[in-house]
Amino acid sequence: MQLTNQIHFRNIRGDIFGGLTAAVIALPMALTFGVASGAGAEAGLWGAVLIGFFAAVFGGTPTLISEPTGPMTVVMTAVIANLTAANPENGMAMAFTVVMLAGIFQILFGFLRLGKYITLMPYTVISGFMSGIGIILIILQTAPFLGQGSPKGGVIGTVTSLPTLIANINPVETVLAVLTVAIIVLMPRKWKRILPPQLLALILGTVLSLVFFSGVDIRRIGEIAVGLPSLRLPVFSTEQLQLMVVDALVLATLGCIDALLTSLVADSLTRTEHDSNKELMGQGLGNLVSGLFGGIPGAGATMGTVVNIQSGGRSALSGIARALALLVVVLWAAPLTKTIPLAVLAGIALKVGIDIIDWGFLKRAHKISWKASLIMYGVILLTVFVDLIVAVGVGVFIANILTIERLSAHRADSVKAITYDDEEIQLSQEEKVLLDQGDGRIVLFHLSGPMIFGVAKAISRQHNAIEGFDVLILDFSDVPILGVTASLALENAIQEALDKGREVFIVGATGKTRKRLQTLDIWQQIPPQNLELTRLEALRLSRTMVNNYQNYAPSQGKANFDLSADI
Repeated sequence: MQLTNQIHFRNIRGDIFGGLTAAVIALPMALTFGVASGAGAEAGLWGAVLIGFFAAVFGGTPTLISEPTGPMTVVMTAVIANLTAANPENGMAMAFTVVMLAGIFQILFGFLRLGKYITLMPYTVISGFMSGIGIILIILQTAPFLGQGSPKGGVIGTVTSLPTLIANINPVETVLAVLTVAIIVLMPRKWKRILPPQLLALILGTVLSLVFFSGVDIRRIGEIAVGLPSLRLPVFSTEQLQLMVVDALVLATLGCIDALLTSLVADSLTRTEHDSNKELMGQGLGNLVSGLFGGIPGAGATMGTVVNIQSGGRSALSGIARALALLVVVLWAAPLTKTIPLAVLAGIALKVGIDIIDWGFLKRAHKISWKASLIMYGVILLTVFVDLIVAVGVGVFIANILTIERLSAHRADSVKAITYDDEEIQLSQEEKVLLDQGDGRIVLFHLSGPMIFGVAKAISRQHNAIEGFDVLILDFSDVPILGVTASLALENAIQEALDKGREVFIVGATGKTRKRLQTLDIWQQIPPQNLELTRLEALRLSRTMVNNYQNYAPSQGKANFDLSADI
C-alpha cells in the first residue's frame, strides 16, 4: 500500500484554488468549533491545520478536506466537561490525551482493515445519531446565543436553565447572533459561490459590534497566541482511565463514520474510489498529531470537500494547500480574530446544528416504516439525553434484531422436508418418480441459500413435523454458507434419525459447507457410501431400501442389503 495520498502536479492550479477556497470556509468553522468545544479558538485553528494536513498527505481520499466538524465537536465538548469536572487541574490535558487515543484507535482500525465495516450501519441509526448530535449542538449554543455563559450539566443543565437564560437575556449579543443566522440563511445562492456565508456573517457581525456597540460590554474571543503550539504530553489518571478509553473509542468511531461517509460523497462527485483503510490511518494520524499539539479532533468535512471539488481540487495537494493557508492565518493573522463576538460564533454553530439534523428523513421516516421511525426517534432521544455510545449500541442492536427476524422469516421458506413431489424444488422426472414411489417413507430435506442462525428454528420445525419415515436425505446442493447454529440444528435432526435406526444420506455438500459438516462428529457416524452420492443416486438407494424393508415383518428389524447393483 502506498504510504502517501495521491499527490501530483497535473492539476496544480485547480488544486491550489480548491484548497484556498476550502480554507476560507474552514476559518470561521474552526474558530466556532474551537470555542464551542470549550478548548478555545486556538485549539480549533490548530485542529483544522494539523488534521487537514496529515489526513491529506496520508489519507486515502485525494479530494477529502478534513477539519473539526459538528459531531466531533459535540463529543469533544462532553469529554472536556466531564474530565475537567472530575479533575480540574489536569482535565484539559487529559481531554487532549483522549484525542490522541482516538487517533491511535483509528490507525488501528485502518491497520486491521475495518474500513469497509465502519459504515455498515443501518441508516435509521445513522440518521437518528446525526440528528441527535445536531440537536445537542443547538441546545449547547442556546446560552451563548442569548449572550450568557454556558451552564454546568451539558444538555440537561442547559434545558433546565432555559427559564433563567431567557430571563437574563443579553439583547445586544442576541441581536448579533440572530443577524448571523439571518445572513447565512438569507444570503442569495449566487453570492454563496463567491463568498462563504459563514465568513461574511463573521466579518459583518464583528464590524457591526465594533461600530454600533463599541461602548457595550460584549464577550469576544480574545487574544490568540501567535506562533507554533507547544507539545502536550499524554496525561492519564487511573480514576478516569476507563472513561478516557471509552470516550476515545466514541471519538474514533464517530470520526471514522464521518470521514468515510464524506469519502463516499467525494467518490460520487469525482467518479473515483477511495481507500477506506488508508483513509482511517490518515485520519488517525491527523487526530494523534492534533491532540499532541493542543488541537481538537476532526474528520472529513462534507462542506469543505464539496467546495474543494467544485473549485477544481482533484488531488491531495488541495488539502495540503488549504492547511498551509490556514497555517499562515494562525501564525501571522491570529490577532485579527480577537474582536470576534462569541455570539456571532454561537449563531454559526447553531446553524451548523440545524443543518446536521436529517430533516429529509425525519419527514419521510413514518411513511417508509413505523419500525424505522421508532428506531430513529429512539436513537435521537438516547443521543440527546443519555449517551452517544448507548444510543448507537441500542439502535444497532434493535435494528439488527428486526433485520434478523425479517430475514429468518424470509429464509424459512428455503427449508423444506418433502416426501412427495414439490413444485418449488427443481427435481428431475426420475427423482420425482423415485420420491413418490417411496410412499412417504423417504424424506428429502432440501436446503437452499445461506443457512444463517435465524434459519435454525425453521430447520427444527420442519424436522419435528415429519415422522414415520425410514430414510432421510439431506440435500445441500444449493447451500453456499452453513452457519454454526444451523449446523447444530441439523446435527440434532441427523442424530435423532440415527438413534431411531433410520438411514441418513448427505448429498451436494461442497466447499465450506462440506468442511463445516465434517467438523461435526456426526459426519463420522454416517457410512462413507452415504456421503459421496448425488441426489439421484441417494433416491435410488432409498427406494430399494424402503422396498426391501417393507418385505420384512416389523419384528425382524432391518437387514443389511447389498444395494450396490442398484446404483
